[in-house]
Amino acid sequence: MTAPQRLLMSLPPRHRARLMALAREVSFPQGTRIFEERGTADRFWIVRSGSVALDVRVRGEWPTRVSTIDPGDLLGWSWLFPPYTWDFGAEAFTPVRAWEFDGAAVRRQCDTECDFGYALLRSVAEILAYRVQTARTRLLDLYVPHAG
Repeated sequence: MTAPQRLLMSLPPRHRARLMALAREVSFPQGTRIFEERGTADRFWIVRSGSVALDVRVRGEWPTRVSTIDPGDLLGWSWLFPPYTWDFGAEAFTPVRAWEFDGAAVRRQCDTECDFGYALLRSVAEILAYRVQTARTRLLDLYVPHAG
């Protein structure tokens, strides 16, 4: 599977402008837990600078990093799908600046403007598919014994 385009780059200019009208700038110091696995997913971010580590708890242990989110990347997709809970945890690996979006506001925009909603959902789904495959591969590398 090839890497998907960045969310903002994959949206047509008019949809990108519509989405960015809902953005607010935020920052997270290094080491900040941005969200926890199974917590309420009510927003998402597009990272402007810095890196975020996505992690998952395996067998109740400390979080295991499964992916890194870099500038231009989407952080969070669970705001889009009920029951609106995070599938992963996220921590600022470096100081992070991002655009933050209220999930409910974006969903309302998707409901009232179907072409915008379809374009956004398609882009997020492509990113989601890639990230799930990447996380799966990482976990298999960490926890499945290799023949040797």
